[in-house]
Amino acid sequence: MSNWKSTRTGQTATLVDALFQGPAPDGGLYVPSMIPHFDAMAVVRQSRSFADTALGTAIALFGDQVPAPVLEQVVAEALDFPVPLVSLGDEIYVLELFHGPTAAFKDVGARFMAALMDRLDPEPERSRLVVVATSGDTGGAVAHAFAGRPRFRVVVLFPGEGVSDEQRRLFTTLGGNVTAVSVPGSFDDCQDLVKAAFRSSSAARLGLTAANSINVGRLVPQTFYYLEAVRHGGWNNCVFTVPSGNLGNLTAGLLAALAGLRVRRFVSALNVNDTFLRHLATGAPETKPVRRTLSSAMDVSLPNNLERLVSLTGGDRQRLRRWVWSASFGDAATLDCMARIRTERGYLLDPHGAVGMLGAEAYRREEGDTGPMVVLATAHPAKLPQVVETAVGERPAPPPEIAAALTGEEKIVPLEPSEAEFIELLEEVANGRVMV
Repeated sequence: MSNWKSTRTGQTATLVDALFQGPAPDGGLYVPSMIPHFDAMAVVRQSRSFADTALGTAIALFGDQVPAPVLEQVVAEALDFPVPLVSLGDEIYVLELFHGPTAAFKDVGARFMAALMDRLDPEPERSRLVVVATSGDTGGAVAHAFAGRPRFRVVVLFPGEGVSDEQRRLFTTLGGNVTAVSVPGSFDDCQDLVKAAFRSSSAARLGLTAANSINVGRLVPQTFYYLEAVRHGGWNNCVFTVPSGNLGNLTAGLLAALAGLRVRRFVSALNVNDTFLRHLATGAPETKPVRRTLSSAMDVSLPNNLERLVSLTGGDRQRLRRWVWSASFGDAATLDCMARIRTERGYLLDPHGAVGMLGAEAYRREEGDTGPMVVLATAHPAKLPQVVETAVGERPAPPPEIAAALTGEEKIVPLEPSEAEFIELLEEVANGRVMV
């Protein structure tokens, strides 16, 4: 992509600037100034693996901003795991995005971003402070992606009661260059602190950069697996059902479609935190407090990437509605879906995937679309084993990475949701003075 612009003032930036700034200086998020168009099906036909698909898509989307040999190195280092497509019958498929090192789809974007930052940093001798808020899986993925990269120090903010033990331990047991910070409240409270830090005059001095999906380095790699699903399925057109929280995954899918991937429609499947559904209905949804649910990574009331979705569709809500159909579901329906899919189709879903499956079923029922539908399975069931066991009566075995984290020593810094205290903590981390 030749350059990027802010969703608010249109202020432009190069890829490198956007990568290391995170949010734009005006508070907006970066989107492509012009969306590139490429032959997505040619990339699909020429690919023999997820790495092939990712490299072909990255070259098409980043254009001349990143040399192809650098992208080859980044993909080889970051995306060395498969993204399988599983058929459940009746033209319903599950795309398993949880085979990376932290068993969640966030591994794709986080690992790609970390490897890209390491190679494109215009100040390679400078220390960087990577700040990320997490509602569940982002923290572990970002922490693992930057762990062992000595120039990068990582601060992960998480709601103290809002993530599972398995999700939390993936970033609280790493130590080294990773600092885990517990904040009372919700994901939105954590994200507010991150935004405040970037507005602070200290941001530039501390070398802050963001690692949520507000960062284009996290956003763009999420386009890769939409093409990978098509490679596996061999279709020329399908519906994607996306469990939605902060809307980064959905934004990446729309970006892929606008750039040339044929998609019939997207289904944004929400839990009871339904701001996006209400936006599609009215354009000006009332802000509501976050409600805690079994699909905790989707417990977001103020989704950052809604701003991007609006920008990518030119502020035309009807155009966005033509691309995206949405519905929301409660915990009881989620548990019922997990049990039913296990019994009827022999497949084990986590609660986020179950919300996605409910969205696929509701869309098919209401719209009468019987063509291929792909549900994005965003996390391994073992990341929320208590919920899975409650629903289906069996506890999923953890993959090796989660099993190792469960026996590690946790190191957590408690923090009140105070901007001043957070800036002080960031300065301590940047100077290597944080003690747990």
